[in-house]
Amino acid sequence: MEDVGVRLERAIDALLDDRRAGATICPSEAARAVDPEGWRELMPAAREAAGRLAAAGQVEVTQRGEVVDVATARGPVRVRRVAG
Repeated sequence: MEDVGVRLERAIDALLDDRRAGATICPSEAARAVDPEGWRELMPAAREAAGRLAAAGQVEVTQRGEVVDVATARGPVRVRRVAG
């Protein structure tokens, strides 16, 4: 079975593919897509998956509209595709 981190990265990609350009998702949406019952336990892994995608230049993690480092951001964050 595929690693949960990889499944979360794929879920983030799929959710963003379904949104208009510039739209954001919450990491919890990816966690819910991977495990609708146990999504809360996946939240740290979902944030880590967003961080890996951000490090790869595929997405940006934002907080209050500003790009942040998900590893140090406290509180809710959003994920969007890199503009361009």
